[in-house]
Amino acid sequence: MKKIKSILMASICLTLLVSCGKSKEEKVAQKATITKGSAVANKKMIVVDSDGVVNISMVTDDRMKFNLKKITVKAGQKIKLTLTHTGRLNKKIMGHNVVFLNKGVALSTFASKAAASKKNDYIPVGSSAVLAHTKMLGGGETTTIEFTAPGAGIYDYICSFPAHYGLMKGKLIVE
Repeated sequence: MKKIKSILMASICLTLLVSCGKSKEEKVAQKATITKGSAVANKKMIVVDSDGVVNISMVTDDRMKFNLKKITVKAGQKIKLTLTHTGRLNKKIMGHNVVFLNKGVALSTFASKAAASKKNDYIPVGSSAVLAHTKMLGGGETTTIEFTAPGAGIYDYICSFPAHYGLMKGKLIVE
């Protein structure tokens, strides 16, 4: 009798779980909408003004994602990056920044050093690994930095808040 109750309960739970999901058609339609919307949004996220300054609007939230995974610029170009944290959580709980690293920096090694640098917003003091960085933001905050693109190459950028770099990373491609 106990075994029958367990099987019956498992069947009910499985039925409820399956019926709560979206159909295959709904999932495909949602994915197409997100992809299309992202492509349109990304075109407006990087704009070169008449002076040749690359204006980048990067957005993040409480889900630990940057809206941009790749940024392409020319060597020596001026970059003006505005980071906006659209989430709600405090920076002590879900802080985000953008840290551009020099070529060849091991992400895990840098992230370990950054995690030990809480008093400096998770930026290791005097680190030669950092090309440029924003301040740490909490939900609803925005900051802007300006820097010059380095020489040609591929540079990593991450969020240095502890344990975020695995999901919050991208590439700065300098041509």
